[in-house]
Amino acid sequence: MKKWVVEDWEFELTATNGKAGHCRLGLEKGDKFVFQYGCPAGMCSKMMAQLYTWCEVIRCGGNFTYRGEKGKYEMGMSCPDGCINFHLKAYPINRDENGKPKPNNPRPED
Repeated sequence: MKKWVVEDWEFELTATNGKAGHCRLGLEKGDKFVFQYGCPAGMCSKMMAQLYTWCEVIRCGGNFTYRGEKGKYEMGMSCPDGCINFHLKAYPINRDENGKPKPNNPRPED
């Protein structure tokens, strides 16, 4: 794999409520996933499909206050099955001293 995109956001998803016996993967309160673009190991694929849209909102310059959240880069959500509640938080990363994203690395040749 030749990753060339320099990601400029990191996301933290924490289970805030729910029991392992109610989740097919055994996720429970306190479980945490930290990721940038790809799906982290152990993450529910149905949850990631839902989560991806909200991560794209942030990557494209939006924020969660437009959906009624208090924080620009934080929001609560439930898993698609309604078994586990989560808190999502986004952090800007790989920025220069002015807060602008660093450029991508050269794209690999085909």
